[in-house]
Amino acid sequence: MGHKRRMRRMRRAARAGLGPLLAAWLTTGALGAFPAGAGADQAYVEWEAGGGAIAEPLGGLSGDPRRGRALAVRKDKGNCLACHAMPIPEAAPYGDVGPPLTHVAARLTEGELRLRVVDEKLVNPATIMPGFYRHPRHFNRVLPGRDETLLTAQEIEDIVAYLMTLR
Repeated sequence: MGHKRRMRRMRRAARAGLGPLLAAWLTTGALGAFPAGAGADQAYVEWEAGGGAIAEPLGGLSGDPRRGRALAVRKDKGNCLACHAMPIPEAAPYGDVGPPLTHVAARLTEGELRLRVVDEKLVNPATIMPGFYRHPRHFNRVLPGRDETLLTAQEIEDIVAYLMTLR
């Protein structure tokens, strides 16, 4: 499917509203408390959000900014450049759908960045950004039998570590 068509579908889905599951999450505070079982090469790691952030690294993992930068440009992984301007000159042109990430660590804490990468819809329900560590049972319109998150917990932590270098 082409990029423009995918973006139109994502915008339509975002306009559809919160949905009952997200509303329940927001009212009970049970964000991210899912059973193990997702992830391409790791078991799904439960996480908890509070105050607009996920304070603790997923699974206690440490991120590597070098790996995170590489993931941010990979089209089959983070592909942050599709929507965000970033200080990665060798990978131009940049997207302009999302906010620029050039100085994102000066604006957001590590925990706030982690929540946005894990599932931005919990911060902005109208976003078209995918939840990269959203539990697969909450995916909408994906291939039947898909049982993994878009990124692993380690990949999330690597991307967060990279974004924290962008001050």
